[in-house]
Formats: sequence, C-alpha cells, structure tokens
Amino acid sequence: MKKQKIIIMGAAGRDFHNFNMLYRDNIEYEVIAFTVAQIPFIEKRTYPPELAGNYYPDGIPIYPEEELDALIAKYNIDQVVFSYSDVSHEYVMHKASQCLSLGADFVLPGPEKTMLKSNIPVISICAVRTGCGKSTITRKLTGILKGKGIKVSVIRHPMPYCGFTPVMKFSTIDDIDSGACTIEEREEFEPLVEKGITVYAGVDYKRVLEEAARESEIIIWDGGNNDFSFIKPDLEIVLVDALRPGHERLFYPGEVNLKRADILIITKTNEADASELKALRDSVGEENKKAEILEAPSILTLSDKTVIKGKRVLVIEDGPTITHGGMPYGAGIAASKSIVSGFIDPRPYAVGSIKETYDRFPHIGHVLPAMGYSDIQIKELEETISRIPCDVTVIATPVDLRRIIKIDKQTVRVSYDFDIDLSKVVKTFMNNIKSR
Repeated sequence: MKKQKIIIMGAAGRDFHNFNMLYRDNIEYEVIAFTVAQIPFIEKRTYPPELAGNYYPDGIPIYPEEELDALIAKYNIDQVVFSYSDVSHEYVMHKASQCLSLGADFVLPGPEKTMLKSNIPVISICAVRTGCGKSTITRKLTGILKGKGIKVSVIRHPMPYCGFTPVMKFSTIDDIDSGACTIEEREEFEPLVEKGITVYAGVDYKRVLEEAARESEIIIWDGGNNDFSFIKPDLEIVLVDALRPGHERLFYPGEVNLKRADILIITKTNEADASELKALRDSVGEENKKAEILEAPSILTLSDKTVIKGKRVLVIEDGPTITHGGMPYGAGIAASKSIVSGFIDPRPYAVGSIKETYDRFPHIGHVLPAMGYSDIQIKELEETISRIPCDVTVIATPVDLRRIIKIDKQTVRVSYDFDIDLSKVVKTFMNNIKSR
C-alpha cells in the first residue's frame, strides 16, 4: 500500500500533538517533515526518534515554513496538515491556496479526532485570540477548587521551545528554574505554582494526561494562543476580548472555540467603547445561542503610582499578546497612561532579534514586548532595556522580569485581574459531575 506523504505545518505545539494523535505508528502515512512559523529559534531541529515512533528511527526534520514550497515539490507531498493557531481566516486560506496550487491537499484536523479522553473531569479555558486573559481565569478557577479541598492540577498547552521533554511537571519555583528555559514558559507556570497549583506540560500529552490524572480530581486545561483543547472537556469556557470586537469571527481556530463554548466570558469590558461592546455582545450571542455569557471587567494595579507620576516611562508588555496576539499595547499602557508624562518608543534602541520583532509586527505601539524564546533573545531584551533613556520601567508581564534579567532602572510592576465571581460556575459544574 502506498503511504500518503505528509507535511505538518506548526509552531511547536499543536503540530506535535496532531502527529502523536493521528500519524505516529500509523502505517498509512509517512510524515516527511514539520515546518514551523510564529516562534523563533526552533527550526532546523529534529523531532526525536524516541517520540516519533517505530517508523521514524532517525526522527523527523523540522524546517522553516519558508521552505514549504520546495519541500512539497521535492518529496511529492500528498497532504499538508495545518496545525497552529491564532491566525486569520484569510491567512489560513492563503496557506491552503499555496498548498493546493502545488498539488497537495490541505487538511485541518478537528477537535474530536485530536482530543484525548480523560477519566477525571476536565474544564478547558480557551479563547478567540491570544491575550484575552485565559491564565487569569485559570488562576481564579483553581483557587476556588483548591479552596473547596479538591485536588486540582493544570495542564498547559505545550511550549517545547528548547527541548522535547515528553512530560514536564512544575510544583515548585525550583522546578521552573531547572525546567523552563524561556520567559514565555515562566509567565504561564510561575503564577500558578506560587499559589500551590501543579502545572503539567510537555510533548506527549497522552502521558501528560496520565500523570496529571493520577494526582488530581479535576484538571484545568489552560490553552495557548486561541487553540482548542487537547483533552475532551466536560465544560468549555471561552474568553472573548472586548478590546478586539469582530476578532471573535475572523481568526482560526478562535471561531471554533466561540461556537463550541458552554460559557463565554467577555473580558476587559470596562476598557471598551460602549457601542463596540454592544456589537460584541450581539455577535457572540448570534454565533453561540446555547452558551451562558458572562462579563469580566479588568482590575489593573500599579505597585507604586507615585514612582511614575509625571515621568517618561518604558512599558514592557507580555510578548505573545503584543506580537501574534495583534495588540498594539496591553495592561502596562492601560494602567499608567493617565499618570505618566509620556511613553518612550523602544524601537530606535532595539537590538538583534528584538529589532526583528518590530519589523515583523509593525502594529506594535510604544511598548517593548517581553520576548524570551532563547538565552540569546533574553540577553538582547536586557541590552535593549539598558539602552533606553527612561525615568522608570513599567513591567506588565505575568512573571517578574527582574528575576530573569538585570534592569538598571527604577521599576514598577502592573498586576491584573478580572472582577468576576466564578463560584457559581464551579458549583454548577460540581453538581453536574456528581449527577452523572
């Protein structure tokens, strides 16, 4: 039987999961390569043979997506499997047209075929765009469940930026120090671990789920980008950003999440224009008539307002939210704009890959995205900050950057939360689980 030759397009996450679920040890297919986009510094690696399975004794090569055309032609590819998220529908169809024009089928694997089944209850926290506030809602839910004496763990969307570890478990800051190699990982793990919640991640999510389930009574899936869950949820909570009205229907697979949700939470409602907020409420109600719709105004807190009053400041924002999340700025600007005298434009001072980030994402405003996908990039971020002539640095990242890099300026931190009570959601969920 002739095997179907496959390329999987990804960004170091969904791509490997789709391979594990659909193609590993599947005699009908031969995965020729992965291609990667969105995330820097991960191409020219190899998905290792110990994870790739019996049919790939040398592993599977990973190439930059820019080489996709050449790979399709060279290997006479039958199918290209699209496996990353937080991209516009237009972008997806451009990629489809590219592959179809070269003679390859373009495949979008669906949730039901790629979701693992859990033997304990699962709540998924997903979104329609990166930067809606999933991690904040995750922390709130885990706090409520833990307060009820329930053993709850979080399984986080994969971030194998530096290695291919099948299962990663983070229960202490020491675990994070030894196991996390990027700022992006620390931003997701630290706030939960500091609250006594164990976080699992990795590459082989069958094994991740098995280990988490052994030590938990309930699992929270904390999705990355606007991807849908890797694990079949008993309750699907999906966040919609009030500052990006219209995006809920324009991005993949965010619109999938919108239509699947049991509960929709519109976040940052107090920061939004009233007419746009009304249009957003109408939109989500039309797209998903079965979902309960909740709202979550933002709570932004500066560690010391007096330090930045009347000053010229540098604002450092969460990296993914500002880059492929499409936001020109985030919580740092929102929290300080009425207090400071002005914001320093970091662009003229950016070096190396930080400068390249501005070139790649021209929508970014006068903020510095906290990029840290490698040791080199973290050093370039530190150098960029040191070059910027500001009075104060406002740090609006989930993790305290001062623990990772040296900042030779006075600093103020921004913390953010949502004004929403999820105790009723938890009570209803627990009652539904008990009644099964």
